[in-house]
Amino acid sequence: MLRPLYVAIVLAGFSAQVAAQADLMTVYQEALIHSADLAAAEADSLARQEALPQARSLLLPNIGLGAGVARERIDVEGQGSDTYTTDYYQASLTQPLFRAERWFNYQAAKSVSEQARVEFSATQQALIIEVAEAYFNVLRASDNLATARAEEEAFERQLDQARERFEVGLSARTDVLEALAGYDTARATRLTAETNLTVSYQALTRLTLSDYDRLAGIRHEMPIMPPTPASLQEWVDTAASQNLSLQASRLAVQTAADTLRSSKSAYAPTVDAFARYNHSSGGADLGGALTATNRDGDTEQASIGIEVSLPLFTGGSRSSQVRESNYRLIQSERLSDARLREVVEATRNLFRTVTSSVEEVEARRQAIISARAARDATQTGYEVGTRNVVDVLEAERNLFRAVRDYNTTRYNYIIDTLRLKQAAGTLSPEDLLELSKWLDPQYDPDQDFIPPFDEDEAQSMSMGRPALERPAIERSRTEREMMDVTSPPTSTTF
Repeated sequence: MLRPLYVAIVLAGFSAQVAAQADLMTVYQEALIHSADLAAAEADSLARQEALPQARSLLLPNIGLGAGVARERIDVEGQGSDTYTTDYYQASLTQPLFRAERWFNYQAAKSVSEQARVEFSATQQALIIEVAEAYFNVLRASDNLATARAEEEAFERQLDQARERFEVGLSARTDVLEALAGYDTARATRLTAETNLTVSYQALTRLTLSDYDRLAGIRHEMPIMPPTPASLQEWVDTAASQNLSLQASRLAVQTAADTLRSSKSAYAPTVDAFARYNHSSGGADLGGALTATNRDGDTEQASIGIEVSLPLFTGGSRSSQVRESNYRLIQSERLSDARLREVVEATRNLFRTVTSSVEEVEARRQAIISARAARDATQTGYEVGTRNVVDVLEAERNLFRAVRDYNTTRYNYIIDTLRLKQAAGTLSPEDLLELSKWLDPQYDPDQDFIPPFDEDEAQSMSMGRPALERPAIERSRTEREMMDVTSPPTSTTF
């Protein structure tokens, strides 16, 4: 279960203001402060935990005090009438000695209180996932926009080239029209990507009540590792014992079982010890005959004892309550079984997804190299007349599709890893801290949306041409540093 220590993280030197740039932990801290769902869940948890002291109070002594004063008139035929004042005060103490129904209600309240705490911890974990999804969706949208811009520029170059070739008679008008259609499609894709980025920022604003101009990006060097431990069964066993929603469902079963015991124990006798004291004064005087006490006399009464009560017939309500409690127990047991199956299924699927993503990320990265080499070969073929413009445009689309798929797979891996930990019940803010180590405040999507490549990979992409002969944007920041290129790129194209 998550502990209230998360509050300390929030209060540690944080200022909730509109941020020009923020990292993952800053966004999470703002969400902790401003999340309406989390605040509502906390209030609900605290309210439900009050069931425990309320149930415990019914097992403790009950002490009461009372007092009163009254002005009364009495009229007795043949004796006269009188108006007088009476007053009294009293005290009582009752201690339950045997209350089986209340005892089992107290046991049920313990489970209700613990269930409320567990469910609030589950809400905290859900907020971690929600923040991570919103944050990395912005990064995904930023990379997609950078890819769309580069794709639009590439198609614009193809359009310019097609027009030049048409003007000198080297190609037909259909090539210009095909290139124009490709450019228009790329432009529409870029406009959609801009909208998607704006929409993704709104999810962060909803969570944090803050606006952001940009976020620290995730470095491509972040290791893509399989789950640890590497055993699927270990993850399933951990989830079966630690998953918070599953723990809550089991506590609900315990609550229902105690409620059933409470309903059945309503047939048992109740035993209470009591002590009472009563003092009263005042009375009527009817011609010398006192109706109660002397006008100036006092009456005191004290008693101590034990009361036993045994319900004999309640119209069938007790039997109905027992049946209802039994059905509620069956319901909670079935729901707990269903939840266990869901947790096991989710854990297995997420484990396999994360495991396969490790190889998929590398395969997507290799696909960029292959698509770039294929694009260059197709472009060369077009220049010598063995390929047409349709082939070139399709090769361009394949290249940028490979880049988008790579980034999508990488971000999916991050979110799926967090979801796997949530299913196992081990997710905590420390996981976001670990991710934050791989965030780069200098990340520029227009330059860094494509992963860095070593010299051999760069040679493969350019079909053996020296890397310096490629346009500047085709080299990532890491590759430029490796080649001692100090001037920044001036274009956002491949």
